[in-house]
Amino acid sequence: MTELTTTPAAPRAGRPRSSTAAVRPLGFDPWLLVLVGVMITFGLVMVFSASWDVSWRLYGDPNALILRQFGNLVVGLLAMSIAAFFPIRWLRRLALPIILATIFVLFLLLLVTAGTGPRRAFLAGSVQPSELAKLAVIIYLAVWMESKGERLSEWGYGFLPLMTIIGIVGGLILLQPDLSAVLTVAMVALVMFYLAGARLSQSAVVTAGSAIVGYVLVRLTNTGRARWNDYVAGLVNIEEASYHVQQSLQSFFSGGILGRGLGASREKFGLLPAPHTDSIYAVIGEELGLVGALLVLGLFAVFLWRAFRIASQAPDRLGMLLAGGIAFWIGIEALINMSVLLGLLPFAGNALPFFSYGGSNLVTTLAGIGLLFNISRRQPPPLGVEGHVSTIGVGWRHRRRRVSRLGHHRRSRLES
Repeated sequence: MTELTTTPAAPRAGRPRSSTAAVRPLGFDPWLLVLVGVMITFGLVMVFSASWDVSWRLYGDPNALILRQFGNLVVGLLAMSIAAFFPIRWLRRLALPIILATIFVLFLLLLVTAGTGPRRAFLAGSVQPSELAKLAVIIYLAVWMESKGERLSEWGYGFLPLMTIIGIVGGLILLQPDLSAVLTVAMVALVMFYLAGARLSQSAVVTAGSAIVGYVLVRLTNTGRARWNDYVAGLVNIEEASYHVQQSLQSFFSGGILGRGLGASREKFGLLPAPHTDSIYAVIGEELGLVGALLVLGLFAVFLWRAFRIASQAPDRLGMLLAGGIAFWIGIEALINMSVLLGLLPFAGNALPFFSYGGSNLVTTLAGIGLLFNISRRQPPPLGVEGHVSTIGVGWRHRRRRVSRLGHHRRSRLES
């Protein structure tokens, strides 16, 4: 077996360049550009369909919530545009201020909303710091993991600092409490740790430890324990599942193959909880049927294909980690949301990206998409030029070298 590897040549004296990638001014990934446009449009249509009854009951205007969502979209598109043209190298200096500001905001939320009940948002629910924290953690971890290089595989330089970072951010989110956001942040961090080149033993320890901690947290919190018990009971007998899951499944069953028609959902009229936010996938299933539900699933599958392709072709380690983290974050949010509404996972509060009503989730998601566009504009240098040299290795002995597992930003492999 012959292995072709491409590694950077030794840098010249002086300040090293972060990347030799060529930047295409408007060279966005065309598939992703079209896909995001389709999902945004589809999402707006479904938000209006799912929200007009709630909007009428709350504000006396069936258009109130959809108009707010348009406002959220404008802010999100602005964030996406900035992220798409923002010099990625600046993140190396801004990552620490970003994560420190995130920790401060999470702590401030607990102070200004002190009292009983959930403490998850500012301004009557308009701003959810836990949503912003997800992207902030991805940015910080990408920069931090890149800076550690080969030393990331050392327990003292990789594993322990990672656990400290996730413990601080996750602990503040848990106090809100928002267990689903904590688990999402932990899963994203684990995947990024693996992609960055962590040892298999480290990844196994982190996975096992996260699973144990997650289970303990679920069992210790009243909300988590109730949701777990409802989930287990629902697996045995669907009539024992939570009311939310029962109504969600009823929506899917009511929709059948082709659905009841756009706008014709019955469950959204006071039966299905949060039809325009957490449960919008159930409204899609009822109004557009199995076809519509599979279409949404297919859109996210295409998104993951393009996003991970961008990660695999990123010109440097930072771009790969950013793209990989963002791809997994958006993908796992969607998977959890859809699985919960189908009764396949315990109930969680994850929104459906691009579709669920809400400003924080939409703006943060579009900011992440902007970073993906940014990375897709930066092309890797051709093999053997711009400071890269090729080496040939034979056999399997090169497989355990400490390299990132996506792409050829450091080393592209061709086996024959």
